[in-house]
Amino acid sequence: MRLLKFAALGSLVVLLSACQSLFKPGLDDPLPTERLASEHLKPGCQGEQCPLVNIDTLKFPDEPQLDPIVERALLEMTRENNETPLPASLAAYERQFLDSAEPGWSSYLQAKVREQHDGLVIIELSSYLFTGGAHGMPGRGFINYDRRQHKELSLQDMLVPGQEEAFWKQAELAHKAWLLANKLDQDADFQKTWPFQRTPHVALTFGAVTLKYDAYSIAPYSFAHPELKIPYPRLNGIVKPNLFPGRG
Repeated sequence: MRLLKFAALGSLVVLLSACQSLFKPGLDDPLPTERLASEHLKPGCQGEQCPLVNIDTLKFPDEPQLDPIVERALLEMTRENNETPLPASLAAYERQFLDSAEPGWSSYLQAKVREQHDGLVIIELSSYLFTGGAHGMPGRGFINYDRRQHKELSLQDMLVPGQEEAFWKQAELAHKAWLLANKLDQDADFQKTWPFQRTPHVALTFGAVTLKYDAYSIAPYSFAHPELKIPYPRLNGIVKPNLFPGRG
């Protein structure tokens, strides 16, 4: 009788586990998100010049290990340089900024899902910091999250070992295509002032690999955040085959 009870209990555990997995999204289904948006002014301040912090971010109820990755990436965007300490949390950053902010200052942080495909979640990060002057400073970034491995992918994770230089050669070709599309391919002064450079912002988007650039990197502020596109067929043998759309 005791063996029967143990067998029945074991079957119940297996059944409950199976039922639980049925209600979680498969890799072909997009992860559900929960939006967390807030805007706070400097305490006690009134009027149009009150400093503010606006945070618009996401949580992933079915992939909670992604939440701290998103928060840390947003916090990284608040640092002036590598020597600046990382705030303990978004709430801590908000308090620190508002405590020291002068009239008219503002800080915006946003994380949004740009795409989901083949078990990948591509999150685009945005920031905008205004502390006086003609205009504020915008920032951008990407998170490439692999749901199969439950980890954020670095560029090294994306590439076949030993193919990083080949990847950047393809990026240079994409930059030449960008210059042509913007009618800058014959502008020697522009190309001398704004030469090609590498970017840390690389995304495994569905139609092509996307490279996004910060303001003042490969073009003046008026160009905002240029994007270069590298079609996947040009990345055969460079990007790992399982990361090509439709092959995962």
